[in-house]
Amino acid sequence: MWQDLAPIGRDAGTRGYRRYAWTGADQDCRAWFKAQAETRGLTYEVDRNGNQWAWLGDPCAGDAVVTGSHLDSVPDGGAFDGPLGVVSSFAALDELSHRGAEFTRPLAITNFGDEEGARFGLACVGSRLAAGQLTVEAAHRLRDADGITLPQAMEAAGYDPDAIGPDPERLARIGAFVELHVEQGRALDLSGDRVGIASAIWPHGRWRFDFHGEANHAGTTRLADRRDPMLTYAETVLAARREAELAGAVATFGKISVEPNGVNAIPSLVRGWLDSRAPDQATLDTVTAGIESAAREYADRHGVDLTVVRESFTPVIEFEHALRDELNKILGGAVPVLGTGAGHDAGILSGSIPTAMLFVRNPTGVSHSPAEFAAEDDCVAGVLALADVLEGLACS
Repeated sequence: MWQDLAPIGRDAGTRGYRRYAWTGADQDCRAWFKAQAETRGLTYEVDRNGNQWAWLGDPCAGDAVVTGSHLDSVPDGGAFDGPLGVVSSFAALDELSHRGAEFTRPLAITNFGDEEGARFGLACVGSRLAAGQLTVEAAHRLRDADGITLPQAMEAAGYDPDAIGPDPERLARIGAFVELHVEQGRALDLSGDRVGIASAIWPHGRWRFDFHGEANHAGTTRLADRRDPMLTYAETVLAARREAELAGAVATFGKISVEPNGVNAIPSLVRGWLDSRAPDQATLDTVTAGIESAAREYADRHGVDLTVVRESFTPVIEFEHALRDELNKILGGAVPVLGTGAGHDAGILSGSIPTAMLFVRNPTGVSHSPAEFAAEDDCVAGVLALADVLEGLACS
């Protein structure tokens, strides 16, 4: 399975993945998922929001156990973030079939659409729509860098954008959702454990900073006469690092847009996107307020106008303790429990259904990069752990 999926959407130059929502690479990933479902004789369906499902048992029976993740990627992302969870889900089902497990609850494997938000700037679109955390109107307003709207992209890929929206009846049929994911950090590597259980997802969000200055000639305009938004932006980037270090949080300006974007022109507009995450809400509020305050001070100093817009936000998510404890019990009671600063579909769904997560050791901690890696024996340990969990939940 891993070898079949690996070439899809991989850039020959960077060796990273570009599996963006509703593109050709995404469609190829979806075709791969459908083929895996059909090979195993599972009931395949696509829900109103484009999320894929492969069912063992009656999808309408209720109290189902669901596992899976996503197949899309960030720009030039790694091979494991998302796909490891989907591949491991099918592999865990194969393991249970080999064991001769008898299911007493329906089981499903899912691929949630547009988890990374690489194309339209909003993460977890498929699960947000299903859970009612993204309105149809807001979803229809989403646009990519080329101005293509989400409805246009869905329609071009053969899906009905007018059908999207909350899916409470489907979620009501799910008794538990368990997502396996490669760890995006080094906690397991440092502890020497192959598999861990998630405790919570840090609160996190994305903010857009628009620095408006004045376009002018780079060679003839005196430094004293400039209203250069790039200078203000650069100082804000440094302020973000400083505020995050002081608070024990993280803050990153990872995307930037410049106008007119000429080598010999002072910019008229610099637009930067801030991603910030912290262990708790109060810390996150302190960090983002500090960054914005510093940005406004720098903007005033340089004659630059500043607009700040919060584009997305997810509060702290505590995974259900009862389900988390059940996973730990199934796995022998000695599995490390750790928090994460990364968002996941499991976090979005936690407000609607009981959810939990398993992490697989990442020896370098690198993620969202072609260097992302997990050793084969650790991946196998993850599959066996997931199989044990599914057997404990769906076969008891």
